[in-house]
Amino acid sequence: MRKSKFSPHQITKILKEFDNGKPVSDITRDHGVSSAAFYKWRSKYAGMNSKELKRLKELEDENRKLKQMYATLVLDYQMEKEIIEKSFKALF
Repeated sequence: MRKSKFSPHQITKILKEFDNGKPVSDITRDHGVSSAAFYKWRSKYAGMNSKELKRLKELEDENRKLKQMYATLVLDYQMEKEIIEKSFKALF
């Protein structure tokens, strides 16, 4: 996944501009972000401050790493299980 070029502080600042009444077209043009990205941020981060947003991003990153570790362990388990089954069948 590509890393965002906007920090959590910048994202909250952009969203606050919208809350203050600035049109989406002006915001997207001024900050060089697509309207789709803006609306995605708005649906995901609405009402958060920069500290909460930063913590959310840290938790998402940690969750991604844990899922990857789990997937690796499952693959190792399956491979070991197949090896044991093959060696067991060879004995009998």
